[in-house]
Amino acid sequence: MAKKGSILLNLLNFSSKKIDSIILKFKDIDHIFNASTNELEGIPYLDSKDIEKIIRNRESQVLEKELKLIEKENIDCLDVFDEDYPSLLNEIDGKPLVLYIKGDRKVLNKLLIAVVGSRMPTIYGISMAQFFSYRLSLLGIGVVSGLARGIDTNAHKSAVKQGVTVAVLGSGLLNIYPRENRKLADFISKNGAVISEFPLLTPPLRENFPRRNRIISGLCKGVLIVEAMLRSGALITARLACEQNREVFALPGQIDSPLSKGTHKLIKEGAKLVESIEDIIEELNLNISDDHEKTSIILNIEEEKIFKYISESKGVTLEELFISSGVKPDIINKTMLNLQLKGLIKEVKPSIFVKNINF
Repeated sequence: MAKKGSILLNLLNFSSKKIDSIILKFKDIDHIFNASTNELEGIPYLDSKDIEKIIRNRESQVLEKELKLIEKENIDCLDVFDEDYPSLLNEIDGKPLVLYIKGDRKVLNKLLIAVVGSRMPTIYGISMAQFFSYRLSLLGIGVVSGLARGIDTNAHKSAVKQGVTVAVLGSGLLNIYPRENRKLADFISKNGAVISEFPLLTPPLRENFPRRNRIISGLCKGVLIVEAMLRSGALITARLACEQNREVFALPGQIDSPLSKGTHKLIKEGAKLVESIEDIIEELNLNISDDHEKTSIILNIEEEKIFKYISESKGVTLEELFISSGVKPDIINKTMLNLQLKGLIKEVKPSIFVKNINF
């Protein structure tokens, strides 16, 4: 559990410079509750309004309300003094003093890759977010994103099917945004973690999201940008990743698509162009066996039934699969998409499929 003094300072929304100076002043951050005005005046960067704010709020009901909510809603809460504080995040400038967590805090110290992009992606962008997130999770790599509409949502949904995912919010944990992702956030918390640095009831203010992005990149070894316009939150995340000495990966797209402009700009500036999951693994020098991925794949009844009718050399059409398997067309369409996401089949020509030879 985070120290009471850390939660108080987090509620006051002080800059990292002011928080660092307070931490340097006191051996125990909880001493802030007993510190005299003279002691507080001796702390660099604190002005009279800051000192008044500390004294007023340590004696108010604001802190008690937050502590009661943490207990009532079963929120895990850690601070920079906790041994479980994410080691990579601990390296960055301006790291959050406090992290509120719904889920398993241990996930935050796993090998993590961020997958982010446009809130209004193309069909290509959606399929690529699903594909790469799913394949990363099969390899035992956690996928981090921001729970936003579009690429983020698809990354979370695909990763959580076979592994873990971490959602980083730009609002408080008791104010999930967007609202339609509340069920997704709940599901993620049971299989990974939903986290925020913001007090529990904080609304999704516009200025919160750039701050949120530094946590997304800070938790990870690298960041994959799927689709992005030239001015977008995803490019802010990419810039922050560079500043934090993280790897930046970008997917090429159609040259006439506005959503390719951002990723192409990143590639021109030195981001790693990604065409396959192997590009990410090689760039990060990860020693991950192909066998791990292969043995992790689980097929449901429909997938098994249809997969056996697909060969490695002779292409099969959807109509032929319908005749051979007897499975309804709508189920075949859905199942074929799932098999593609799992990397088990590929489309060699429009609506003609073969098994992926690597499997």
